[in-house]
Amino acid sequence: MNKNLLWAMMPLMTACGTQQEPQKPNIIYIMCDDMGYNDLACYGQQYINTPNLDRMASEGMRFTQAYAGSPVSAPSRASFMTGQHTGHTEVRGNKEYWRDVPMVPMGVNQEFSLVGQHPYDPEHVILPEIMKDNGYTTGMFGKWAGGYEGSVSTPDKRGIDEYYGYVCQYQAHLYYPNFLNRYSKSKGDKEVIRITLEDNIQHPQHGEGYEKRTQYSADMIHQAALEWIDSQDGKQPFFGVFTYTLPHAELVQPEDSILQYYKEKFTEDKDWISPDWSRYNTSLHAHAQFAAMVTRLDTYVGEVLAKLKEKGFDKNTLVIFTSDNGPHMEGGADPDFFGHNAILRGTKRQTHEGGVRVPFIAWGGMVPAGVVNDHQLAFYDLMPTFCELAGVEDYVAKYTNPNKEVDYFDGLSFAKTLTGKEGQQAHDFLYWEFEETNQVAVRMGDWKMVSKAGKPHLYDLSKDVHEDHDIAEQHPDIVKKLVEIAHSQHTESPYFKVTMPEL
Repeated sequence: MNKNLLWAMMPLMTACGTQQEPQKPNIIYIMCDDMGYNDLACYGQQYINTPNLDRMASEGMRFTQAYAGSPVSAPSRASFMTGQHTGHTEVRGNKEYWRDVPMVPMGVNQEFSLVGQHPYDPEHVILPEIMKDNGYTTGMFGKWAGGYEGSVSTPDKRGIDEYYGYVCQYQAHLYYPNFLNRYSKSKGDKEVIRITLEDNIQHPQHGEGYEKRTQYSADMIHQAALEWIDSQDGKQPFFGVFTYTLPHAELVQPEDSILQYYKEKFTEDKDWISPDWSRYNTSLHAHAQFAAMVTRLDTYVGEVLAKLKEKGFDKNTLVIFTSDNGPHMEGGADPDFFGHNAILRGTKRQTHEGGVRVPFIAWGGMVPAGVVNDHQLAFYDLMPTFCELAGVEDYVAKYTNPNKEVDYFDGLSFAKTLTGKEGQQAHDFLYWEFEETNQVAVRMGDWKMVSKAGKPHLYDLSKDVHEDHDIAEQHPDIVKKLVEIAHSQHTESPYFKVTMPEL
């Protein structure tokens, strides 16, 4: 337990599992990696089969205006974990901590001695800590990206009971890695450790011989997640965060029936040959590889839902499926071929709609079936929503750190929308900022401002969802208001800088 959070954690630390309210729902949050808004058949994809997610949407609620926390991985995940947008949260970009560290031998390979990204603020509560404090057992499987190995913010220190996956998102660029990370209370782990993949390290990590590796991380992480669900006995509610790495590059996977189907389907495909400097290995049949990765992910989701039904948890479990940001263009990925940009402008790293608007599906006994909903939400809304569903009253007052001068919580619960009730509160605006491309964005109703290097551009999404027509000059009053909102939401960060538009 993080000592800096004892002010919030003490009341129920000794009561977990002994004073449980049976009506509390289980929650599983599935966040995949770099899936575009248009990558699922239920969102209009024509080339890729996603029967399980399509069924999840037909049996639940499909959102059409849901937004990631950021257009890249680490800050988007931080927004979900902290309940803060990127003008307030500590992690606002992919700041790496593996650069320039000593290398260590691992089989026939050399590996970084320290891996990971910038840590979450240890003095601001994150979602697993809240859920654990309110009687839930917690598990996370996949990408962490909330702190480097040994930092103040690793799964063992932030409310996670069972973890298996990649602490470092850079490591997650490879699907046949040298090692994964684990923290397991049930196995007696005292901290996050490395689990060496002994079969993989006998072969090179890059280039010729890589194809001989057999331990496919996506399958291993998914199996650990299923085993965790299977271990639940129904006496204590569970909160699972499944941050699957599919369908992010590299484009590679086992040579099984899923991949073979798409190789036969895409008779005219392309190969991507890795340049010497690339992190990714060469990908043959790149279109087939990407499509198969999406279908493989869909299969994982189907197995999660089936496991919940098998255990009798489906009626009292909320499952959310979404993506951390828009589609990528790395390692041979081809967003144009699959029509990622047919509806929305931009891809990963852009605050245009294509970079931040994501698929978002909710499923479970509490969720009305067959509903398509246009409620505007962002990842920082998940904290208040899960708190409301878990019966946590006034989570802001309860979890505001009294030792911080200001402790921000930016989300609005959309539990009423999820459960089909009236009276849903709407956001006045949504906010993003992103250092890497020097962009700031605000959505207010149907108005969307995207500021690039300090220059604001304005779009009316009700008429121009592809953001083709900049109408800033025609509406200076709207631009002025959105710029004022941006300044009101931006706090300075010593690590992540953006050029704010002039007031």
